[in-house]
Amino acid sequence: MASSRLPGKVLSDIAGKPALLRLLDRLQRAKTLDAVVVATTDQSSDDVLARTVEGAGIRCFRGSENDVLNRVVEAQRMMESEIVVEVTGDCPLIDPAVIDLGVNTFLVNDVDVVANVVKPSYPSGIDVQVFRLAALAEIEQTIHDAAVREHVSLYFYEHPEQYRILHLAAPASHHAPGLRLQLDYPEDQQLIREIYRRLEPKFGIGFGTPEILTLLAEEPALAEINRHCTEKPPR
Repeated sequence: MASSRLPGKVLSDIAGKPALLRLLDRLQRAKTLDAVVVATTDQSSDDVLARTVEGAGIRCFRGSENDVLNRVVEAQRMMESEIVVEVTGDCPLIDPAVIDLGVNTFLVNDVDVVANVVKPSYPSGIDVQVFRLAALAEIEQTIHDAAVREHVSLYFYEHPEQYRILHLAAPASHHAPGLRLQLDYPEDQQLIREIYRRLEPKFGIGFGTPEILTLLAEEPALAEINRHCTEKPPR
Protein backbone atom coordinates (compact mmCIF):
# COMPACT_ATOMS: atom_id res chain seq x y z
CA MET A 1 0.00 0.00 0.00
CA ALA A 2 3.01 2.31 0.46
CA SER A 3 3.92 2.60 -3.23
CA SER A 4 5.77 5.87 -3.75
CA ARG A 5 4.49 6.60 -7.27
CA LEU A 6 0.85 5.65 -6.69
CA PRO A 7 0.08 5.11 -2.99
CA GLY A 8 -2.56 2.46 -2.36
CA LYS A 9 -2.44 1.35 -5.98
CA VAL A 10 -3.06 -2.34 -5.32
CA LEU A 11 -6.47 -1.59 -3.79
CA SER A 12 -7.33 1.30 -6.09
CA ASP A 13 -10.62 1.01 -7.96
CA ILE A 14 -10.54 -0.60 -11.39
CA ALA A 15 -14.05 -0.53 -12.85
CA GLY A 16 -15.72 -1.21 -9.52
CA LYS A 17 -13.25 -3.66 -8.01
CA PRO A 18 -9.85 -3.31 -6.27
CA ALA A 19 -6.91 -3.79 -8.62
CA LEU A 20 -5.48 -6.67 -6.60
CA LEU A 21 -8.76 -8.59 -6.71
CA ARG A 22 -8.80 -8.04 -10.48
CA LEU A 23 -5.37 -9.67 -10.59
CA LEU A 24 -6.41 -12.55 -8.34
CA ASP A 25 -9.59 -13.18 -10.36
CA ARG A 26 -7.49 -13.55 -13.48
CA LEU A 27 -4.83 -15.73 -11.85
CA GLN A 28 -7.52 -18.13 -10.68
CA ARG A 29 -8.52 -18.66 -14.30
CA ALA A 30 -5.09 -20.14 -15.07
CA LYS A 31 -5.42 -23.90 -15.46
CA THR A 32 -1.87 -24.72 -14.33
CA LEU A 33 -1.91 -23.06 -10.90
CA ASP A 34 -2.70 -25.18 -7.85
CA ALA A 35 -3.07 -22.19 -5.52
CA VAL A 36 -2.33 -18.49 -5.12
CA VAL A 37 -0.68 -16.75 -2.17
CA VAL A 38 -0.23 -13.01 -1.68
CA ALA A 39 3.04 -12.04 0.02
CA THR A 40 2.66 -8.61 1.61
CA THR A 41 4.39 -6.76 4.42
CA ASP A 42 3.89 -6.88 8.17
CA GLN A 43 3.39 -3.09 8.26
CA SER A 44 0.11 -1.79 9.70
CA SER A 45 -0.54 0.07 6.43
CA ASP A 46 -0.99 -3.34 4.78
CA ASP A 47 -3.58 -4.60 7.29
CA VAL A 48 -6.35 -3.53 4.93
CA LEU A 49 -4.66 -5.36 2.07
CA ALA A 50 -4.41 -8.58 4.10
CA ARG A 51 -8.07 -8.33 5.14
CA THR A 52 -9.12 -7.82 1.52
CA VAL A 53 -7.12 -10.82 0.31
CA GLU A 54 -8.28 -13.14 3.07
CA GLY A 55 -11.86 -11.95 2.61
CA ALA A 56 -11.61 -13.14 -0.99
CA GLY A 57 -10.56 -16.60 0.21
CA ILE A 58 -6.90 -16.26 -0.81
CA ARG A 59 -3.99 -17.17 1.47
CA CYS A 60 -1.86 -14.26 2.67
CA PHE A 61 1.66 -14.27 4.08
CA ARG A 62 3.10 -11.23 5.84
CA GLY A 63 6.81 -10.55 6.18
CA SER A 64 9.58 -8.00 5.83
CA GLU A 65 8.81 -4.80 3.97
CA ASN A 66 12.34 -4.42 2.59
CA ASP A 67 13.50 -8.04 2.27
CA VAL A 68 11.04 -9.03 -0.44
CA LEU A 69 13.10 -12.09 -1.38
CA ASN A 70 12.75 -13.59 2.10
CA ARG A 71 9.06 -12.69 2.16
CA VAL A 72 8.37 -14.52 -1.09
CA VAL A 73 10.43 -17.57 -0.12
CA GLU A 74 8.64 -17.88 3.22
CA ALA A 75 5.25 -17.45 1.57
CA GLN A 76 6.02 -20.30 -0.81
CA ARG A 77 7.30 -22.47 2.04
CA MET A 78 4.01 -21.86 3.81
CA MET A 79 2.25 -23.14 0.68
CA GLU A 80 4.62 -26.14 0.44
CA SER A 81 5.40 -25.13 -3.12
CA GLU A 82 7.80 -26.90 -5.45
CA ILE A 83 7.40 -24.72 -8.54
CA VAL A 84 6.84 -20.98 -8.17
CA VAL A 85 5.06 -18.67 -10.59
CA GLU A 86 6.04 -15.16 -9.56
CA VAL A 87 3.71 -12.27 -10.42
CA THR A 88 4.00 -8.76 -9.02
CA GLY A 89 0.92 -7.15 -7.52
CA ASP A 90 0.69 -4.39 -10.11
CA CYS A 91 -0.53 -6.50 -13.05
CA PRO A 92 -4.37 -6.35 -13.01
CA LEU A 93 -4.48 -7.29 -16.71
CA ILE A 94 -2.39 -10.45 -16.30
CA ASP A 95 -3.29 -13.04 -18.92
CA PRO A 96 -4.10 -16.55 -17.59
CA ALA A 97 -3.23 -18.04 -20.99
CA VAL A 98 0.29 -16.59 -20.75
CA ILE A 99 0.66 -17.98 -17.23
CA ASP A 100 -0.34 -21.41 -18.53
CA LEU A 101 2.08 -21.11 -21.45
CA GLY A 102 4.91 -20.26 -19.07
CA VAL A 103 4.18 -23.14 -16.71
CA ASN A 104 3.72 -25.70 -19.47
CA THR A 105 6.90 -24.52 -21.19
CA PHE A 106 8.79 -24.94 -17.92
CA LEU A 107 7.43 -28.45 -17.38
CA VAL A 108 8.41 -29.78 -20.80
CA ASN A 109 11.90 -28.26 -20.98
CA ASP A 110 15.04 -28.97 -18.98
CA VAL A 111 15.49 -25.42 -17.72
CA ASP A 112 15.77 -23.51 -14.46
CA VAL A 113 13.70 -20.45 -15.38
CA VAL A 114 11.01 -19.60 -17.92
CA ALA A 115 10.20 -15.91 -18.19
CA ASN A 116 9.11 -13.12 -20.52
CA VAL A 117 10.29 -10.15 -18.44
CA VAL A 118 13.90 -9.69 -19.56
CA LYS A 119 13.69 -9.75 -23.36
CA PRO A 120 10.60 -7.65 -24.12
CA SER A 121 8.08 -8.95 -26.61
CA TYR A 122 4.88 -9.07 -24.55
CA PRO A 123 3.38 -5.87 -23.12
CA SER A 124 4.80 -5.06 -19.70
CA GLY A 125 2.29 -6.27 -17.14
CA ILE A 126 1.55 -9.45 -19.11
CA ASP A 127 4.34 -11.13 -17.18
CA VAL A 128 5.22 -14.67 -16.19
CA GLN A 129 8.23 -16.06 -14.32
CA VAL A 130 8.49 -19.75 -13.44
CA PHE A 131 11.24 -21.43 -11.41
CA ARG A 132 11.76 -23.94 -8.60
CA LEU A 133 11.47 -22.81 -5.02
CA ALA A 134 14.70 -24.66 -4.19
CA ALA A 135 16.66 -22.41 -6.55
CA LEU A 136 15.14 -19.23 -5.10
CA ALA A 137 15.66 -20.45 -1.53
CA GLU A 138 19.35 -21.03 -2.23
CA ILE A 139 19.68 -17.44 -3.43
CA GLU A 140 17.81 -16.22 -0.35
CA GLN A 141 20.27 -18.05 1.92
CA THR A 142 23.48 -16.97 0.20
CA ILE A 143 23.03 -13.60 -1.53
CA HIS A 144 22.72 -10.43 0.55
CA ASP A 145 22.93 -7.79 -2.17
CA ALA A 146 20.25 -5.15 -1.50
CA ALA A 147 18.93 -5.13 -5.07
CA VAL A 148 18.55 -8.92 -5.04
CA ARG A 149 16.69 -8.78 -1.72
CA GLU A 150 14.29 -6.21 -3.21
CA HIS A 151 13.85 -7.68 -6.70
CA VAL A 152 13.03 -11.32 -6.09
CA SER A 153 14.18 -12.99 -9.31
CA LEU A 154 16.91 -10.51 -10.29
CA TYR A 155 19.79 -12.86 -9.46
CA PHE A 156 18.66 -15.42 -12.04
CA TYR A 157 18.87 -12.92 -14.88
CA GLU A 158 22.14 -11.33 -13.75
CA HIS A 159 23.82 -14.76 -13.70
CA PRO A 160 22.87 -16.58 -16.91
CA GLU A 161 26.06 -18.63 -16.58
CA GLN A 162 24.51 -20.35 -13.54
CA TYR A 163 20.92 -20.81 -14.72
CA ARG A 164 19.33 -22.23 -17.84
CA ILE A 165 16.85 -19.49 -18.75
CA LEU A 166 14.24 -19.84 -21.48
CA HIS A 167 12.96 -16.44 -22.58
CA LEU A 168 9.41 -16.64 -23.93
CA ALA A 169 8.85 -14.78 -27.19
CA ALA A 170 5.37 -13.44 -27.82
CA PRO A 171 3.37 -14.69 -30.78
CA ALA A 172 1.98 -12.06 -33.14
CA SER A 173 -1.33 -11.96 -31.25
CA HIS A 174 0.49 -10.89 -28.06
CA HIS A 175 3.42 -8.92 -29.46
CA ALA A 176 3.57 -5.33 -28.15
CA PRO A 177 6.85 -4.80 -26.29
CA GLY A 178 6.45 -1.03 -26.01
CA LEU A 179 3.04 -1.16 -24.36
CA ARG A 180 2.55 -0.63 -20.60
CA LEU A 181 -0.27 -2.63 -19.01
CA GLN A 182 1.03 -2.49 -15.44
CA LEU A 183 -0.09 -0.24 -12.61
CA ASP A 184 2.57 2.19 -11.39
CA TYR A 185 1.37 5.68 -12.33
CA PRO A 186 -1.98 7.50 -12.37
CA GLU A 187 -1.81 7.35 -16.17
CA ASP A 188 -1.46 3.55 -16.01
CA GLN A 189 -4.52 3.45 -13.81
CA GLN A 190 -6.47 5.55 -16.30
CA LEU A 191 -5.57 3.25 -19.20
CA ILE A 192 -6.36 0.06 -17.28
CA ARG A 193 -9.73 1.46 -16.21
CA GLU A 194 -10.56 2.34 -19.81
CA ILE A 195 -9.62 -1.17 -20.96
CA TYR A 196 -11.86 -2.80 -18.38
CA ARG A 197 -14.68 -0.35 -19.08
CA ARG A 198 -14.66 -1.26 -22.76
CA LEU A 199 -13.87 -4.99 -22.72
CA GLU A 200 -15.49 -6.42 -19.59
CA PRO A 201 -19.08 -5.72 -20.73
CA LYS A 202 -18.32 -7.53 -23.99
CA PHE A 203 -16.15 -10.44 -22.81
CA GLY A 204 -16.62 -10.62 -19.03
CA ILE A 205 -13.38 -11.04 -17.06
CA GLY A 206 -12.17 -13.55 -19.63
CA PHE A 207 -10.68 -11.10 -22.10
CA GLY A 208 -6.99 -11.58 -22.79
CA THR A 209 -4.05 -9.87 -24.45
CA PRO A 210 -5.33 -10.30 -28.04
CA GLU A 211 -8.58 -8.51 -27.17
CA ILE A 212 -6.62 -5.70 -25.49
CA LEU A 213 -4.34 -5.24 -28.49
CA THR A 214 -7.31 -5.24 -30.86
CA LEU A 215 -8.97 -2.53 -28.76
CA LEU A 216 -5.83 -0.38 -28.76
CA ALA A 217 -5.44 -0.80 -32.52
CA GLU A 218 -9.02 0.42 -32.94
CA GLU A 219 -8.55 3.28 -30.44
CA PRO A 220 -4.84 4.22 -30.64
CA ALA A 221 -5.35 7.29 -28.46
CA LEU A 222 -5.75 4.98 -25.47
CA ALA A 223 -2.17 3.73 -25.73
CA GLU A 224 -0.94 7.33 -25.63
CA ILE A 225 -2.33 7.84 -22.11
CA ASN A 226 0.71 6.31 -20.39
CA ARG A 227 3.26 6.10 -23.19
CA HIS A 228 5.52 8.64 -21.48
CA CYS A 229 5.68 6.58 -18.27
CA THR A 230 8.87 4.61 -17.73
CA GLU A 231 10.03 1.82 -15.44
CA LYS A 232 12.87 2.35 -12.97
CA PRO A 233 15.68 -0.19 -13.52
CA PRO A 234 16.53 -2.44 -10.55
CA ARG A 235 20.07 -1.03 -10.38
